[in-house]
Amino acid sequence: MNRFFSLPHFPAPDCDVHHHPRDYLIAAFTFITVTICLTTDGYAPRAMQYVLAGFGWLFLLGFLRGECKYVRTQVAVAVTFAVIGEYFASIFMQGYIYRFGNLPAYVPPGHGLVYLTAVALGRSGFFQRYSRHIAVFVVSVCGLWALWGVSSFTQRQDLIGALLFGIFLLYLFKGRSPMVYLGAFFITSWLEIVGTSAGTWAWAVIDPASKLPQGNPPSGVAAWYCLVDAVAIAGATPLLQSLERTVRYWR
Repeated sequence: MNRFFSLPHFPAPDCDVHHHPRDYLIAAFTFITVTICLTTDGYAPRAMQYVLAGFGWLFLLGFLRGECKYVRTQVAVAVTFAVIGEYFASIFMQGYIYRFGNLPAYVPPGHGLVYLTAVALGRSGFFQRYSRHIAVFVVSVCGLWALWGVSSFTQRQDLIGALLFGIFLLYLFKGRSPMVYLGAFFITSWLEIVGTSAGTWAWAVIDPASKLPQGNPPSGVAAWYCLVDAVAIAGATPLLQSLERTVRYWR
């Protein structure tokens, strides 16, 4: 557990600055707006999705103005990968289905804000100072959630959630940025609970890929978002280097 006292490979050396008040502002803003957005989309007409998307992009781009190019690139990679994943998992596989059977227009900026929130929480002074306690809390809560999903007390079996919980542990203890994954657990678990409770989307009773039962949402759903985070963190540096080489070539 000692590795939770540091944040390996993040942030980049040229932006190794902790904006403590700003990190908490980003997190609080996202938690509040996610609740408003997903609750609203649970009953509003489809056109409202475009209004929510407009505000989402406005706020995301506004927050990114205060970030270094490394984090901006991470967000760009996260949004791109997440949208591709959403189309595959929801539209094609129908592992979960949005209320109108589409991919809401606010999903891309929403993923950007969610990723930025995981980053902000992970680098915040509170998470850095109490990393061990937060890790124990997250593992305990997620573990109990997964255990409940496979117990005889639940009305809907959640074997997929238990499998995802195991994958989440791998990310947490073997991944390169465990603090970001800890942050991701809080914001993604919250948005999944709010979204499914509001009826904005619903997870299929049987996972179409594995044919195993899953919860609504699955208990270890944070693992899917950690995959997005891992791709963003791993892909940002190569993308930046590629862009810099392209700029030098054309100069």
